[in-house]
Amino acid sequence: MDFIALLTIIMTLFLLMVCGYICRKTGIIDNASSKGLSRLILSVGQPMMIIAAFANVEFNKENLTIAWQVLVIGFVAHILMSLIAFLICRAMKQDDKNKIFEFSLVFSNCGFLGFPILDSILGQGRGSFMGAFYLISFNLFLWTWGIFILARGREDIRMTPKKALINFGTVPCAIGVILYFLKGLNFELPAFFGKFFSYLGNLCTPISVLITGALLATISLPRMFTNAKLYFHSFLKLIAFPLVFCVLAKLCGLSETYILLVTAVVGVPSASTITMLAEVYDIEPGYASQTVGLTSILSTVTLPVVMLFAQWIAAI
Repeated sequence: MDFIALLTIIMTLFLLMVCGYICRKTGIIDNASSKGLSRLILSVGQPMMIIAAFANVEFNKENLTIAWQVLVIGFVAHILMSLIAFLICRAMKQDDKNKIFEFSLVFSNCGFLGFPILDSILGQGRGSFMGAFYLISFNLFLWTWGIFILARGREDIRMTPKKALINFGTVPCAIGVILYFLKGLNFELPAFFGKFFSYLGNLCTPISVLITGALLATISLPRMFTNAKLYFHSFLKLIAFPLVFCVLAKLCGLSETYILLVTAVVGVPSASTITMLAEVYDIEPGYASQTVGLTSILSTVTLPVVMLFAQWIAAI
């Protein structure tokens, strides 16, 4: 693991967040532009980022092995995180904040933030390729179990097979997988398509982090920084979960690459998707923003530490 590269990307992301905060405070980013940029990233940037991760990697036996292994790891990780989060939250007061708490424990920002971090840890292109196969399980769980969490006690929120199978995450994953396997049949897209996917996909990280920073400018920072429950959530999400999964990966005999992968995708901040869903369904959007905001800020300190721990565990 290139620790300097990891620190560089984390500090870059932090500065982007600060820039987004300043842009919102100075009026450069307002409500309309923030929502417009969110829609752009969700409906265009993210799909293209996923497709590019598949389309720009060589088709060979080694990558095929990596693909199915990461896919299995992703499903196992989400099953375990869902179970652990459910058991933790059963003991809490059952209200809308508890839904946000549980959802945010399970789902990480493993795409927008995860891809550049994985590339810095595992190698440019290789990290995002592995992250793309992890995203398959992420999206299937998000639009099934995630919606089920938010739908508790609500008649107006329904999880349907269509939502689970056809959304801005699963469709580009399917397209990317098809394009990747077509390479095995000696079918290659023209080079300009690869550039097209990459250019639009590269919008995701800077714009999504700018939006996160702008989001922080709309909430009460003193209230966020003095909320004990948010710190408990951040401890579980950013420290306990990645350390537990790191040790489990080691006990299962996984290689250093997969130990670092699991630790990184579990240890990144809570998925920014929860802020959009919370606003759409009117489920404590302010609390959701605080959850994403605090985990995003604290991860600049916790992620390097847990990744160093993961490298030490892998070397034992």
